[in-house]
Amino acid sequence: MWDTFIVYPLTNVLLWIYQFVGGNFGVAIIIFTILIRLVTHPLMASQIKSSQGLQELQKSKKWQDIQKKYKGDKEKLAQEQMAIYKEMGINPFGSCLPTLIQLPIIFGLYQSIMLALAASPSQLLILTRSIYSMFDITKVIPLNSNFLWMNLGQPERLYLSFLPTIGIPLLAVIVAITSYFQQKLITPPTTNPGDQTGNMSKMMNIYMPLLMGYFAMTYASGLAIYFIASNLVGIVQYAALGKLDWRNLLPKSIKGEVKPK
Repeated sequence: MWDTFIVYPLTNVLLWIYQFVGGNFGVAIIIFTILIRLVTHPLMASQIKSSQGLQELQKSKKWQDIQKKYKGDKEKLAQEQMAIYKEMGINPFGSCLPTLIQLPIIFGLYQSIMLALAASPSQLLILTRSIYSMFDITKVIPLNSNFLWMNLGQPERLYLSFLPTIGIPLLAVIVAITSYFQQKLITPPTTNPGDQTGNMSKMMNIYMPLLMGYFAMTYASGLAIYFIASNLVGIVQYAALGKLDWRNLLPKSIKGEVKPK
């Protein structure tokens, strides 16, 4: 069922875009990413709403009072927090939901890229069986896996003339940086250092970019292209909604000195 409903449809969409752009698989992945971002835009809007709701809630007197009252009782504090979330109609995990929903797409896309590139005879046989009848197989296979300096079916490494034997995982670094920027820009800072939800979001801002960077360094470079394009498009979407605040990237001590225009 995973292949039928996730991997094969993604593979065929990629192949259709690949044909449309004249046989450039890297460009096909970028366009595919934009389409995925457009489809999941309502989730991003929900994420922004949840983040803003959490920020406003943390500023309320009622929220701050229970933080002080149950400071030494974490179980009771968690119960009271959930009661307030329910009362205010706020999903405390709403800001993390779009990221979690993307994980099946990420895994499915990785398998689709590997399937489409068909690096072995067995994969080529599976690919020919998974391609929809609307395609002329002779015009699709084999795919051109080269994009810039990369083989999209292999982990990316950049070899410089003065370091010919050491490959630099440049895309993995860019993935980690753009993932961190996106997380910071779309997640408002917590106003209460003792808040569990705020601390969880803070941890996500650190661990998710590292995880994405690890995936980009370890798996096919086509996946890294998806990560970077997705992060950049996400930042553009956030800016288009008028919610972009570059001050979120600043340390708290500096941010307090920088006033919005």
